[in-house]
Amino acid sequence: MTMISTTQNTIAILCAGGPAPGINSVISSITVAARKHGWEVIGIYDGFSWLAKGEKNVVPLTVDMVSRIYLDGGSTLRMSRFNPTKNEVHLRNVINTLSGLGVSHLVTIGGDDTAYSAYRLAEYAETQMGLVLHVVHVPKTIDNDLPLPEGVPTFGFETARSLGARIVANLAEDAKTTGRWFFITAMGRTAGHLALGMGKSAGATIIVIPEEFSTPTIRLRHLVDILCGAIIKRLAAGRGHGVAVIAEGLIEKIDKVDFEDLTGVERDEHGHIRYSEIDFSDVVRRAVLKELGRLGITMTIVDKEIGYEVRCEQPNAFDIEYTRNLGFGAFDFLRNGGSDAMITVQNNQIVPLPFNEILDSRTGKTQVRMVNVNSIQYRIAREYMIRLEADDFLSPVNLAKLAAICNLAPEEFRHRFEYMTLTGE
Repeated sequence: MTMISTTQNTIAILCAGGPAPGINSVISSITVAARKHGWEVIGIYDGFSWLAKGEKNVVPLTVDMVSRIYLDGGSTLRMSRFNPTKNEVHLRNVINTLSGLGVSHLVTIGGDDTAYSAYRLAEYAETQMGLVLHVVHVPKTIDNDLPLPEGVPTFGFETARSLGARIVANLAEDAKTTGRWFFITAMGRTAGHLALGMGKSAGATIIVIPEEFSTPTIRLRHLVDILCGAIIKRLAAGRGHGVAVIAEGLIEKIDKVDFEDLTGVERDEHGHIRYSEIDFSDVVRRAVLKELGRLGITMTIVDKEIGYEVRCEQPNAFDIEYTRNLGFGAFDFLRNGGSDAMITVQNNQIVPLPFNEILDSRTGKTQVRMVNVNSIQYRIAREYMIRLEADDFLSPVNLAKLAAICNLAPEEFRHRFEYMTLTGE
């Protein structure tokens, strides 16, 4: 087995996936620590995209260059979603290009797809090319869905949640002032962490996330009924306004028969639907307005998507400190001979998680951490939401008030909406 570089320790840093607050802080932390110990540091531009072509689009990183970038949002090395694992030629090109640069150690900064790419890269170098490339992954995503222990966030999430909560709170005040509803779709490819974090922090009227549904798929009608139920319950209480935060990941939960035009939507390098191609919040808004119209209810609903606004925010104090710890931990792990792991901070200690322990045995890809709907955090969030509950159908007085909003008899209202509380969501 041969090391890619035998003359000097050279560490390369690349960023893949989408932006998240704190990326520059990781780059800065790694560079300063590595330079302090006499290592060379190279920044790779645009993720794996140039490496896979065999091209060296890189920059030497120095302490002077990175000493203050930890305060900045975005990524000084830019980013790409290019997936090198789909083509063996690309994998080989990445390794050969790194070898040509004299790189002995690689740090990848990204989400679950980047973690998988890092794993496959190290595996391919060793098993197919007889080379040892020491690789460590720093988990980054505002989706907060990497397989870290419960309560340990991915970096960028706390900053994104904070800014997102401020936006939701502003819209809630607008809703109250103008007497309308806002439907806010929160970014998050599969899991509902960001939607829940933003909505709970801002006191949203209702939050809907994919994890609350126990069945593999739901019909769009189910989501529509949940939102209509919240609006009806608010109207029965004398309030004609509210804010609903809806997780983007519900797109994958909803039965595809309800998205007949979905076939024309683009997919990214990893095969995921490009959610930016689907105006999900508008789809839901129109469906809810149509159903409210059938019930004789007139309501103004404005749809809004929150995602890109929070990805390049300047990191808050939490994420700055967190990412400096992660960056140092990544370098320290490599310096001491470590490889093939994702760096985490647990109980104030650096804890590497081996790649083979974070893979999903069914898919072979990186596990996705979903919201734990049995946790105290989710239980409390549900407690403060306005949505139809089983108790609403037990009191004849309350049931009559709700039914009157829709010009229905109480039993008609029960027949129309009680199923959501009986089957569980």
